Amino acid sequence: MAKLELSVAVGDYDRTRALIDGTVQIDGVDPVFMTLVPEEIFFRAFRAAEFDICEVSLSSYSVKTAQGNSPYIAVPAFVSRAFRHTSIYVRRDRVKRPEDLKGRKVGVPEYQLTANVWARAFLEDDYGVKRSDIHWIRGGIEHAGRPEKITVKLPPGVRLDNAPEGKTISALLEEGAIDGFIAPRPPTLVEKGHPHVGWLFDDPTAVAKDYFRRTGLFPIMHAVGIRRELAEKHPWLPGAVLKAFEQSKEAGLAKLSDTSATKVTLPFVEERLKEARDLMGHDFWSYGVEKNRKVLDYFLAQHHAEGLSPRRLSVDELFHPATYETFKL
Repeated sequence: MAKLELSVAVGDYDRTRALIDGTVQIDGVDPVFMTLVPEEIFFRAFRAAEFDICEVSLSSYSVKTAQGNSPYIAVPAFVSRAFRHTSIYVRRDRVKRPEDLKGRKVGVPEYQLTANVWARAFLEDDYGVKRSDIHWIRGGIEHAGRPEKITVKLPPGVRLDNAPEGKTISALLEEGAIDGFIAPRPPTLVEKGHPHVGWLFDDPTAVAKDYFRRTGLFPIMHAVGIRRELAEKHPWLPGAVLKAFEQSKEAGLAKLSDTSATKVTLPFVEERLKEARDLMGHDFWSYGVEKNRKVLDYFLAQHHAEGLSPRRLSVDELFHPATYETFKL
């Protein structure tokens, strides 16, 4: 039987690199890899379903699944996870603590981005700052006119307006027209050293570690999706994809653990790896449904509470049934 020739769009991460370079194979698949930034993958995937297998935004995928029109079915390979305490930037000349965001204008590139769902959730849970307490301004980070790729209907009391025509969120933050900014990427004015723009939290790493100790949640950003019609036609494919992504992640971690010569251009890598495992356990970046049921269920509850998913999804609606069990020796 000839292998399936399939397009695969993912980010270039240490956990996907063994797949991209061919060290790890997807059983039965002859892949054509495209290493793209998440914004491009998600735009093309949810606007035109251009890829056979691709990284998917957990939020966008949840929106489409709840609406009943997702072109993809997910497998629980969570290729992106992050604590989003570093994703909130503010005018530090005005905002000194999270509670100061009440009544303020905060920019977002898209309201329904997964990172923003997580940030809004901990702002409310830990600091009492509700979604309705903030006036949200939507616009491109560095390019004006960025659209919301998926239409969402927000609950009463949540105010979301578009940035003025021709204006970017970075420009609005720099000139003081907005008071903060939440997004997966920092605005370039931070890199340039703007004197009044910086992280909301003085030590976001310490805050995130405390968050994990209290909640046990390591936020999931992205999963992997397979074009639904392909999964229906080839029921062995989702399991094969999950297996390959798991093997690729393990290969990346093995290289990260090799201290003879660090594989990352950064000092203190082995110390940070030990630190992460001491806090979060050896398998701190776990794949699979059961190991992540708590964090997924929490996210889906928040997603529905925000009005992004029109109904409360269950965790088991997100993933192909073939990815729940695997063989054991």
